[in-house]
Amino acid sequence: MDFCSECGARLEWRRPADEETERFVCPSCGTVHYQNPKVVVGAVCLFDDRVLLCRRAIEPRPGFWTIPAGYLELGESTEAGARREAYEEARARIEIEGLLAVYNVVRIAQVQVLYRAKLLADDVAAGPETEEVALFGWRDIPWGELAFPTVHWVLARALELRGREGPFETVGNPMGADPPPLAAT
Repeated sequence: MDFCSECGARLEWRRPADEETERFVCPSCGTVHYQNPKVVVGAVCLFDDRVLLCRRAIEPRPGFWTIPAGYLELGESTEAGARREAYEEARARIEIEGLLAVYNVVRIAQVQVLYRAKLLADDVAAGPETEEVALFGWRDIPWGELAFPTVHWVLARALELRGREGPFETVGNPMGADPPPLAAT
C-alpha cells in the first residue's frame, strides 16, 4: 500500500498507539489500514461415491487438479460461497453436508473453509477458470497431480469419513503445519 484510501496521503509503516503490530497508517487523517487474510471456501463434492475434481486453467498451478474452491465474496456465507464456487468452476449444483476442515495457510495469508457436499446431478462442465472436470472413484484420484497440499489433505479427510453422515469433527492443518511451498513445475 502506498496511499490512504480515505484521503490520498502517502502511508507510513508504523505501530499505531495502543497496538503491538506495525501497520500502514495515514499521517494525515490517522486511518489505520488493516490487512487481513483472505478466506477461501470450497467443497469436496460427491456423486455415487465419486469425487468431482477440476483441472485448473489459471495460475497458480494450471493443469493440476483441485476441488472447486475460491475466495469468499463480501455479503456471502461460507456455505453460499462454496456453492457458488462449485457452480462457477464446474457448473455443479451441490448440497452442503458438513464442514470437513479449516486450514490456516499463514505464509500466503489464507484461511480455507472446506465442506463435504452432495453433487445433485452429474451433468457438470468446465467453467471459465477450469480446463476440464471429472468424477473420480477414490482409487482413481490423480493424487500426484493435485494442485495444492490442502486439496490432498481435505480429500484424505473426506476419504476417512467416507460413508459417515455429518456433523463431522472439524480438523485443521495436520500437526499444525503450514502447507509446504509447491515445487516449480
